Amino acid sequence: MASALDDDEIGSDDYYSLLNVRREATQDELKAAYRRLCMLYHPDKHRDPELKRQAEQLFNLVHEAYEVLSDPQARAIYDIYGKRGLDVEGWEVVERKRTPAEIREEYERLQREREERRLQQRTNPKGTISVGIDARDLFDRYEEDYDDVAFPQVEINRMHISQSIEAPLTTTDTAILSGSLSTHNGNGGGTINLALRRVTSAKGWGELEFGAGDTLGPLFGLKMFRNLTPRLFVTAQCGLQFSSQRVRPDFTTVLARHLDENTMGYLQWRWGMQSSMNTSIVRDTKSSHFTFTMQLGIPHTFMMMSYQYKFQDEDQTKIKGSVKSGVFGTVVEYGAERKISRHSVLGATVRVGVPQGVSLKIKLNRASQTYFFPIHLTDQLLPSAVFYATVGPLVFYLAMQQLIIRPYMRAQKEQDLEKQRELSASNIAKKKQEAEASVLLMQESVRRIIEAEESRMGLIILNAWYGKFVTDNSRKHERAKVIDVTVPLQCLVKDSKLILTEATKSGLPGFYDPCVGEEKSLKVLYQFRGVMHQVLSGDTEPLRIPKQSHRIDTDT
Repeated sequence: MASALDDDEIGSDDYYSLLNVRREATQDELKAAYRRLCMLYHPDKHRDPELKRQAEQLFNLVHEAYEVLSDPQARAIYDIYGKRGLDVEGWEVVERKRTPAEIREEYERLQREREERRLQQRTNPKGTISVGIDARDLFDRYEEDYDDVAFPQVEINRMHISQSIEAPLTTTDTAILSGSLSTHNGNGGGTINLALRRVTSAKGWGELEFGAGDTLGPLFGLKMFRNLTPRLFVTAQCGLQFSSQRVRPDFTTVLARHLDENTMGYLQWRWGMQSSMNTSIVRDTKSSHFTFTMQLGIPHTFMMMSYQYKFQDEDQTKIKGSVKSGVFGTVVEYGAERKISRHSVLGATVRVGVPQGVSLKIKLNRASQTYFFPIHLTDQLLPSAVFYATVGPLVFYLAMQQLIIRPYMRAQKEQDLEKQRELSASNIAKKKQEAEASVLLMQESVRRIIEAEESRMGLIILNAWYGKFVTDNSRKHERAKVIDVTVPLQCLVKDSKLILTEATKSGLPGFYDPCVGEEKSLKVLYQFRGVMHQVLSGDTEPLRIPKQSHRIDTDT
């Protein structure tokens, strides 16, 4: 379900919840729900001027919901884009006889027109900063050579900074400007590149690239992408690197095919300074990522296999390992990464190789910026270096998690909730007033329903609360935020049954949201055939009572 019914749009009316019908409700179901609420809220049923005024407001709201959901075209827009989809500028020119598919196509066309007007205001900045650290003196230190030095020397020996921005020119043309600066042991250089990309069709695009640098001469390149079939695509890239002595050509082509829903196969051929042939298989599923690669080339020939496991938690934790062996030795890598905030991901990888030695790489992703900190620990395979490279980041992360990250996230969450409450305060006050008015209008109907249910030993709602319940002992310091919804629920009882759909319950007649942005539940204590029952239901869980499983065992 799209935008207008999302949690962040507090106060937008959920028409399905208001009528208490399924999203797949038929016209007959909509009509029955509408008639029932009309009987409850019709202004002519109330003589008191204040109640009459409140009934008229609620009656109009119910009528608005029914008008939208009973119109196939309006309902198609609402189902896809929510209430704000009905307010998009330009709908007045749409023919009323169009099908839902045509309505959706028209909406997307109007959205594209609005997007085009904002093209010049958009960029897509991306950046990378890498800081190489030489920490070999921590493990390869010769004491007799450093008698006058109290501490091992740890120094930065290389840095790399790159940045790119995209400037949309039209809906099909984009200019990409990028640059980089690098330094290693006091020597460095930089490059600047300009690329012009055009989307030629739904199947492909092409790109021209121009570049220059202080260490290399001008660069001219061409890239192309093309979908050959729905399961097969090809990319090609050629370039000319000019220097004072000669011109260096380079050509790369990649053929890729979907082997199945989650598996891709790649064949790559490269000709130039480092010619090679490469084949790889990549399998990516919800819980894992696997890669197998073989390459024959000059000078790099190797075979590599890597595996990554994805935990299904809210922090998006991943652990990974890989083995790579070739003409320049063998390398084993293992590591993990985890989301530490809404826009940040932290990862660490240990690299153990022959003859490369032991190194540790810290990686931080923050929005579209990436920061790398490769730390070279030793040129030899020292168990102490492997141990500290493995345990050190883990201990550091756990300490940061307890002392900084979690307190910061809690404070940030409270700040966001407070901001959300402030933004929705006036709307929630309005919803609360509507709910209280609705409860007053329900009193007479509820009295008749209770009398009918008591006469047949049917369903009586004794108590019902909606909101945030604190049931975890570790959260006793938190305050429960609930409202009494006994009357609204009893009003929904029909023929000794109460049926609530999967829509959020805050939209039901007589309900409102008592704790904006927080997890909510509905707790009901009811009597059926003289026996006590109790149930706790999630906010968006469907509920049907009575049920045998809700029965309270009087023996306990």
